[in-house]
Amino acid sequence: MDTAELKIDLINKITKLKEVRIIEEIQRFLDFELEKGEYRISTAQRKRILEAKDDKVLTEEQSNKEIDEWLSEK
Repeated sequence: MDTAELKIDLINKITKLKEVRIIEEIQRFLDFELEKGEYRISTAQRKRILEAKDDKVLTEEQSNKEIDEWLSEK
């Protein structure tokens, strides 16, 4: 299926939708994908991102070692 056929198929499926929630979700997705400008985040999102930067991150080897130690205690 080429791009034009995919678009027509998608349009046909969207026109058959009855649930507003799904249509709104498609709209949000398309708005996000087609937006050319800068993506803005909320203050809460910015705060969480900054907190996540300070989170302890383990390598796979370290996490496997911790899991093995935890399992051996049981």
